[in-house]
Amino acid sequence: MTKRDYYEVLEVQKSSSQEEIKKAYRKLAMKYHPDRNKGDKAAEEKFKEAAEAYEVLSDPEKRQLYDRFGHAGLQQTGFTGFRDFDDIFSSFGDIFEEFFGFGAGRSRRARARRGADLRHDITIDFLDAVFGKEMEIEVSRHEICRDCEGMGTAGGVQPAVCPTCGGRGQVTRSQGFFSISTTCPTCQGSGTVITDPCGSCRGVGRVLITKKLMLRIPPGVETGSKLRLQNEGEPGDHGAPPGDLYVFIHVNPHETFRRQGDDVIVAVPITYSTAALGGEVEIPTLEGQEKLEIPRGTQSGQDFRLQGMGVPHLRGRGRGDLIVVVYVQIPTKLGKEEEALLRQLAELEGSHVTPKKKGFFSRNK
Repeated sequence: MTKRDYYEVLEVQKSSSQEEIKKAYRKLAMKYHPDRNKGDKAAEEKFKEAAEAYEVLSDPEKRQLYDRFGHAGLQQTGFTGFRDFDDIFSSFGDIFEEFFGFGAGRSRRARARRGADLRHDITIDFLDAVFGKEMEIEVSRHEICRDCEGMGTAGGVQPAVCPTCGGRGQVTRSQGFFSISTTCPTCQGSGTVITDPCGSCRGVGRVLITKKLMLRIPPGVETGSKLRLQNEGEPGDHGAPPGDLYVFIHVNPHETFRRQGDDVIVAVPITYSTAALGGEVEIPTLEGQEKLEIPRGTQSGQDFRLQGMGVPHLRGRGRGDLIVVVYVQIPTKLGKEEEALLRQLAELEGSHVTPKKKGFFSRNK
């Protein structure tokens, strides 16, 4: 069966904002909610279809993949849609709480949740961003307490059944045609309470650690780039998979080079005589010093593009260019011989100047 376009499903435009997408999903979820359409298979399918579309379009990374490659682009993320209503309510419980002011609208026990993602910021040098490097980072995160194996109880004692919800993790009440479930306030959805907490983790089941990780920075990153280390985030609940670690990169500026996309700009001073007569000058490049031929009559501010000597493309082959901007450097101190020669040149230049009928200032009054 061919899947419909997700933008068509939610009745939004491809340029719609996240808030517009959320509003559109809210409208469809209310319309096709299974508690409002009991026994209506067509409404159930539309409810699931809208949830799948929202799951993709509300996630910036999934949405970008979908925009570029369509449904096929999502296969690499492992996303296959939702199996049942419990999957939907588990993923979007907070959305349904916004709809109704409480609960997700269906009675269910708390499900195992994937661990939270973590963020770590690093600062690297300009050339390390250009060519990449491997480095060790230290990250603080939680891990399952070894003493109680994550149970949070001392001496292997089992947690007690929550007296408020009877172990269901939810308390339920009816309102109109909805059966409203909210997270149990006593056990926070776990269905159990700890009466004898572990001394190491104080009943939490987790302890804070500092872990060293090897990070490979690919060539071509820049400030704002982020790298994902899978399964290096916080541990999940009840055996669920851990979250991911996102490393955000900040790049120090370089004293010589300035980056513009994947091109690199460098300013190089030349003498008046070199600009006028031409010649060869040494220029700095990302790999070291190189020779550049300056043609006769080069103007101050003129640039020369050296192809393939810039920053490697982060996604793809090849490199940007090195753009050399030359400027004529005027000496601040002159020797007697230099001054004498320049005065002779000034006299020669003056003899070749033909006066205009109107001076510069009279033309611009």
